[in-house]
Amino acid sequence: MKVNDIYNTDDTNLKRAFYDACSNKEFKKYIDSLNISEDILVKYTSFLEQSYNEIKNCSKCNNLESCLNEVKGYCYKGELENDIMNFSYYSCKYYDLYLKQNSYQKMIEVFELPKELKEASFKNIYKDDKNRLPIIKYFKEFIDNYTKGTYKKGMYLYGNFGSGKTYLIAALFNELAKKNIKSALIYYPEFLRNLKANFNTNYSDLFNHIKKIDLLLIDDVGAENCSNWSRDEVLGPILQYRMDSSLPTFFTSNLSIDELEENLSITNNGVDKVKAKRIIERIKQLTEVYELISKNRRI
Repeated sequence: MKVNDIYNTDDTNLKRAFYDACSNKEFKKYIDSLNISEDILVKYTSFLEQSYNEIKNCSKCNNLESCLNEVKGYCYKGELENDIMNFSYYSCKYYDLYLKQNSYQKMIEVFELPKELKEASFKNIYKDDKNRLPIIKYFKEFIDNYTKGTYKKGMYLYGNFGSGKTYLIAALFNELAKKNIKSALIYYPEFLRNLKANFNTNYSDLFNHIKKIDLLLIDDVGAENCSNWSRDEVLGPILQYRMDSSLPTFFTSNLSIDELEENLSITNNGVDKVKAKRIIERIKQLTEVYELISKNRRI
């Protein structure tokens, strides 16, 4: 077979595929609306079919959750430039609205915790548990009265595993993010490991950033392997700075305050109840203590 015959065969196959697709009247109507030469369009039949299908999906779509397109919230479309069609994904109005409504999430930083916490919301909190009501009341008062630069005590929230302690405080931070209040949620045991791993690189930057953030959650305090360093060189200075700077600080733990004091007093170097008590006094000065004993929602 000659080279020209190969090209002619390829050209024929492209046209056949294009004309077959155009046998669908709705697709043909879409093609005609593009006002692009058929000689160009025949080269892009499969791309045009995908674009047509996604545009058709969009015409029937009422919200982001019902999106049927390959990339949720986007539509595959083509544009002509110098006789070449370029296809790209373009966001839809529902996705743009979603980004606008959730722009507050950039105010929240999550360290070694599920990113889904950035979407924690009071509307999704289980309200069938009366044990949560005093905590929710505290949060409402906090939201109503807190503004950046004013001092308000945070919370030490302790209770059983899976009771939703972290989610509750994440929901609070998300509400305040809508008022442009920056916050960070750190899973404390892993945060310590990261600090140690970055001791010779960005240790100071990370440590100071967490120390100075508007709102801070130290999650699962007491679950770490307590050492003189973690207690006296990390936790102590963070708490002292935030106490001196009147920065609201929150804690979650499976341990009561008394149990945490006992936990912090024991390290590999022995028992030091004085230094542990000093940490606890700072926590008490920074927070109001609440207990949450509730059904384990993770099971």
